[in-house]
Amino acid sequence: MIKVAFICVHNSCRSQIAEALGRHLAGDVFESYSAGTETKPQINQDAVRLMKQLYGIDMEDTQHSKLLSDIPPVDVVVTMGCNVECPYLPCKRREDWGLDDPTGKSDGEFIEVIRRIEINIILLKERLKTL
Repeated sequence: MIKVAFICVHNSCRSQIAEALGRHLAGDVFESYSAGTETKPQINQDAVRLMKQLYGIDMEDTQHSKLLSDIPPVDVVVTMGCNVECPYLPCKRREDWGLDDPTGKSDGEFIEVIRRIEINIILLKERLKTL
């Protein structure tokens, strides 16, 4: 099965949301992982709360902040939109989703980022089905 890594610097918010939605919406097409060059002690609590509310997914039950070295080799790397130097991970395919970090912003802005990730996951699933 194709392995997809969603990466950013801290692996605490957008990449964690993408991993959770990848498993939820596209687990039949690809395996989802998330990682960063640094870790945080916990996943962003607004992300945890909103993912439970919107999808019934408890990210704290199934995920934790990971370093790039903690995940297996992957086929596809998706960077979230680092606004700085994005982490590097070897892969066959790479894309950047250019998402702003919603940390510290309103629920509305957070939900907008979550919905964009959902749409991107669905589109990625369709692209990877043909490989």
